[in-house]
Order: sequence, then structure tokens, then C-alpha cells
Amino acid sequence: MAEVRETREREVKLEVPDGFELPDLPGEPLPPRTFTSTYLDTPDRRLARAGVTLRRRVENRRGLWQLKLPSDGARLELEASGGAGEPPAALADLLVGVRRGRPLERIAVLRTRRTGVRAQVDGVPVADVVLDEVAVLDGRRVRERFSELEIEALDGRGDALPGLAAALGASGAVPGDGRPKALRAVGFVPERSAAPSRSAPAHEHVRAALAAQVAELRRHDPGTRLGRDPEELHDLRVATRRLRAILRAARPLVDPAWTAALRDELRWLAGVLGPVRDLDVLIERLRAELELLEPPERRAGARLLVLLDEERDSARTTMLAALSSDRYLALLDRLEEAPDALPIRAADITLADIAAREFSRLRRAVRALPPDPPDEELHDVRIRGKRARYAAELAETVAGKPARRFVRVAKRFQDVVGEHQDAVVAEERIRVLLTRTRSATAHLAAGRLVERERERRRAARTAFPRAWARLEKQGRRAWARS
Repeated sequence: MAEVRETREREVKLEVPDGFELPDLPGEPLPPRTFTSTYLDTPDRRLARAGVTLRRRVENRRGLWQLKLPSDGARLELEASGGAGEPPAALADLLVGVRRGRPLERIAVLRTRRTGVRAQVDGVPVADVVLDEVAVLDGRRVRERFSELEIEALDGRGDALPGLAAALGASGAVPGDGRPKALRAVGFVPERSAAPSRSAPAHEHVRAALAAQVAELRRHDPGTRLGRDPEELHDLRVATRRLRAILRAARPLVDPAWTAALRDELRWLAGVLGPVRDLDVLIERLRAELELLEPPERRAGARLLVLLDEERDSARTTMLAALSSDRYLALLDRLEEAPDALPIRAADITLADIAAREFSRLRRAVRALPPDPPDEELHDVRIRGKRARYAAELAETVAGKPARRFVRVAKRFQDVVGEHQDAVVAEERIRVLLTRTRSATAHLAAGRLVERERERRRAARTAFPRAWARLEKQGRRAWARS
């Protein structure tokens, strides 16, 4: 398999008028470059709609495949050597969920002449500022020309981008729309659905919420397959949970059989993603705790992390197989069709009514708790709290500021009950791990870790009444008239 090089880029694209010349900027000139890039996508532009760019660039007779993925306000660029035709498997495998069997076709060929400067602030290099003069090729004929400025931050210096953009603006550059050059060349603008108006029917808000979460699935699928950033899997799992919560909350509005079938498949997907994500959280949590122990205990405790890493590798292998299965790909197809296929049934209920109902269920569950509730009952409250929050988010557009305040307080409530559940799970997993080692020092380290988790559990239980009182108060305000 081809070796893959990774670069995380934060950049600003600027449009410039004809004849624009790069102004003098403090820094060192960059060597001029000329390269030809062939961009690929599916016939229905699935990659573009997912924020993904795939191209093969040839420079000095050397071909290099480049795949750009959206990543937390930046873009992750992956590079691998390979000949013309299909991209290397190391990159193609990341696009299984986006392509879903659709073929790739050439959408644009661009020849770029690049000049620029490695800009400095106070003598420190902060960004590459480059002027790209682009020729759009149709065979050997130049069909169109345009120029574009790019400012790419160096070593995480994204804070320098606004100042450089302002300086270039004084020379005539204006903010671009952020599209890759190929999409600009072919005139493709990814669709951005307008949010429903406050007066729109409830089912239109449900459609929009479903579409937004399906877009999140598309966005985080490749990064989850790559596995470099645990937050990609986290965001994919959150989108899955939100979809289930939206469909659950919308049951009075939508055909229940249709909703139940789709929620069942989403439950399966959540079960596929959950083990890897839970281990990500646990490993990160225990690694931080081990750093606080004495060196002998730290070294012995590291063995526990090795065991967890092995579990995670096995769980990830299972997850990746599921994400390449026909079942998952069929689910993605169904989800993309879901907003338009939503089977509406007549129901005299508003989104505020739905949010109020979920809050009432949460309130009944909390009021039924005994003075010292079992861990399982607090976990159930955590789940119900999440449902109430997601329903409130669905109603934000129509319910306004009270709903937004409820969501903010609900997030803080979730932090408390979530911390409690994480501590419970961590203690259980540590005890299971101890059955796989006889090291006395490892057992001593595990005891220290368990003590810390129990302290966190006690702290969360202490914070619970106040967190709930605030949420209950805000819930009464938000949904009193519902």
C-alpha cells in the first residue's frame, strides 16, 4: 500500500482582479512552481457535496495523488504516489461511504503557475502567501483563465491569517467563497439549504434537521475511516444519535413504522461506532491519570493501556468492516433520501409541544429517583436528558431564546451526568483489566485509578441536584405554554 503523507492546512482564499500583482510583504520569496492538476468526482458530485477534493497533480513529471478532507475548521491533505487512473487504495478506501459504488470521472484539468512569499511577522515565518494563475484546460486548449490568492498558515499559526488577508485586501483582493479551484472552474456551487422560517410547518423543520445530520455523516465518514483524529468518530457517532433522537421526537408527525425501521438501523450503526469511541475516551482518560502517579506505578499502569489499545484495535477492525458493508451503504442511501421521503401524517402538534413532552419525561424520571439512586437509574436520566436537549434544539427556530437557554443549561446538566457515567464505566473496565495481569504494581496503580474515579463519581452526584434544579427551572420557563 502506498505511503500516505498528512498535512493539516488552514488557509484563506481570496479573489483578485485581472492583472493583480502580489504586493511587497515581509518574508522570503518562494520558488516559482508550475503543475497540472486533474480533479475527479462522481457524476453527481458526491465528493464536492461532502467537502472532499480528490486530484492527481503532476509537477516536474512526478505524479502525486492528493485527497483533502474537512477537519475541524481546517482541511486534512493526504498525499500518496500513484499513476493515472484510479487513486491509490490508501486514499480510495477512505471514500467508500462517500462514493457508495459510484464511478469517478474527470471534472477539470487545471494548469497552475504559482508564485509567492513565505510571509513573516516580527521576523517569524507565519504563512505562505501565493498567487495562483490558473488555466482551465480543454484538451490542449485553454478554455478559461483566472487568478486566486491563497494564504496558508504555517505550524498552526492560523491567528496570522486575518491580518494578512486585511493587508492583501488593501491591494484589491476580496474574500472568496472557499470553493476548490476545480469547482470554481466548472461553476459548481454545493447546495446550501435555507433554514425553514419560524412559521414553516413542523415537518419542514424535521426535514431540515435530518438533512443537516446526514450532511454530518457524509462529512465525518472519511475521517473516521482514516482514524487519525478521534473527534471524527465522535462527530459521526453524535450525528447518528441526533438522527435517532430527531426521528424519535418526530413520531407524532411521521409514519411510525417508517420511523421505527430507520431508527433500528441507526441503533445498529450506533452499536458499531460505540465500542471504539468508548475506548478512545477511556484510554485518553486513563493516560492522563497515569501521568499523575509515581514512576513505578505509572510504568505498571501502562500495561493496562496496552491491553486497552489491543481491544481498540480489534473493535476498530470490526467497525471498519461494518462501515464497508452493504448494510451500512444501504443505510446511507436511505438517510440521504429520508428528508424528501418523510411520510408525513396529520398531527396537530408543534415542535415546542414535542420538546415539552421530552422534558416532561425527563422530569418524571428525575422525580422518581430515590435519595441515593443506583448508577443505572442515573444513566437512564442521562439518556432522557440528551433526548430533551435534542428535542429542544429541534424547536429552537420556532421557540426562540427560551429554547436556546434551555439547550445551554441542558449541556451543563449533561456534563454532570456524563462525568458520572464515565467514572462508573472507567472503574468497571479497570477491574476487568486487572483479571488479565498478575503484576502487584499494576494492581496498586489500578487501585489509585479506581480511587480517582470514585471521587469523580461522588463529585458528580454532589453536583447533580443543583444541575437538575437549574435545568428544571429553565424547562418550566421554556415549555410552560406548550
